[in-house]
Amino acid sequence: MKISVVTIVYNNKESIATCVESVLNQTYPDVEHIIVDGASTDGTQEVVQSYGPRVAKFVSEKDKGLYNALNKGLQMATGDIIGILHSDDLYFENTTLEDVANCFMETQADLVYGNGVYVDKQDISRVKRIYPAKPFSNRFLKYGWIPLHTTIYVKKEVFKEYGMYDESYKIASDYEISLRWFLEDKIKKYYLNQFLVKMRLGGKSTTAKLQKLKSKEDFKIIKQYNLLGFFTLGFKIARKIPQYIKPRLGMRNF
Repeated sequence: MKISVVTIVYNNKESIATCVESVLNQTYPDVEHIIVDGASTDGTQEVVQSYGPRVAKFVSEKDKGLYNALNKGLQMATGDIIGILHSDDLYFENTTLEDVANCFMETQADLVYGNGVYVDKQDISRVKRIYPAKPFSNRFLKYGWIPLHTTIYVKKEVFKEYGMYDESYKIASDYEISLRWFLEDKIKKYYLNQFLVKMRLGGKSTTAKLQKLKSKEDFKIIKQYNLLGFFTLGFKIARKIPQYIKPRLGMRNF
């Protein structure tokens, strides 16, 4: 069972090497790392190219945005399972992909998801936000619940049958596609109760100036899927509060 990992990047020379090394250090042997670069000008391309064939596929060209780049990566993927790892991020353990693959094989699921953490941009041992998940129930979606997108792994057939990222959204298409999956009863889902990813704070949707746009797009998506409007959006936003509080209560480092 091959796993394709799609990474998109633009002018992120500082972090891309950590991301690549995290994939290379995985104990699972059958991993295809696909990196889609938006024609970086800061030396990112040179860093990726220094890994040679250890990065399975690499393309660098201008794109039409975040989700256009992700869709390019999906079209290049040949794995049975597909996951996303952004250029600022890294796996929680060297065994993460092995654990995900074993979960797919043992449960025969179409989609596997888990827990994640956000860490300090400079000190990745310092946890700033804990993003837990739980076994799925359809009613959770009305209360703004959704797993962290980079902890979600799906079979390639799911993309083939239910489509790729909606490029009409600038910042919230990961929420839209997640709802598309979790609202579909035919997709068998399984919760892997362990931490799968460390995400550096400061990503596109985590900056304060873009939260207004994200909420606007989230609300449009919530209406698209006939959830509970501002009620669902309010709960989705409120869920972040305990995620920031938990590390302050003692769960600070990993």
